[in-house]
Amino acid sequence: MSITLDKSSNTKISFEKLLENKQFQKLTPWLLPISVILLWELASRIGILSNRILPAPSSVIFTAIKLASTGELFVNLGISAGRAITGFIVGGGLGFSFGLLNGFSPVAEKLFDSSLQMLRTIPHLALIPLVILWFGIGDQARLFLVSLGVFFPIYLNTFHGIRSVDPGLIEMGRVYGLKTPQLLWDIIFPGALSSILVGVRYSLGIMWLSLIVAETIAADSGLGYMAMNAREFMQTDVVVLSIFIYSLLGKFADTAAKTLEEKFLEWNPNYRRA
Repeated sequence: MSITLDKSSNTKISFEKLLENKQFQKLTPWLLPISVILLWELASRIGILSNRILPAPSSVIFTAIKLASTGELFVNLGISAGRAITGFIVGGGLGFSFGLLNGFSPVAEKLFDSSLQMLRTIPHLALIPLVILWFGIGDQARLFLVSLGVFFPIYLNTFHGIRSVDPGLIEMGRVYGLKTPQLLWDIIFPGALSSILVGVRYSLGIMWLSLIVAETIAADSGLGYMAMNAREFMQTDVVVLSIFIYSLLGKFADTAAKTLEEKFLEWNPNYRRA
């Protein structure tokens, strides 16, 4: 009986050490996706999944290599990434600016916040027919939709972060003689940064969602166009490849946001403890 207990105790200790291993922690998030892909490949090979419904991962990889060799994949990927980054910069910059303005100024909050909250309740993708009437089917319409999608998460989190800063810290800064720019840079902005980065992380997901929908509307380039064009010719592997690339881009954007959190919030004891 004691031997059994010793074995179970040793197994528990070794398992805890495995969980604490940094290399294992890096691999852990990929265990489930890799398992799903392996099961997907197996189901396709034994005939459970038809290639017309869902092609095997190996077929999708072969299609990716083929499109990459012709340059079509990289051209469309670059166009989509450019649209997404431009829309994020425009919408995120405006959202951050309005969040700062309304967070600092009660007068500005009374002037702008109610109107912005009314606009926020309108699903931005429901504006597509109106956006087409305004901008046509060019890149302006797509940039508008992406910018509008990322505007509100960054605005709300910036506004909330500034209003959530401890007033005692601000008063203490004034007692020590800090001017408004110093208060902003040394106290208010660091205190609001965690909330702002949450808005950035959330808006990055909305950025790709908005772009996916926008690029499926009469586009002549981009990943969305590549998927819609493949649908016309029943090229399911290209459609799945486009969806997979969107998911990888979303994961990359989320990882970048987490890296920013680790870099800029390492001073925060609550973040370190988490």
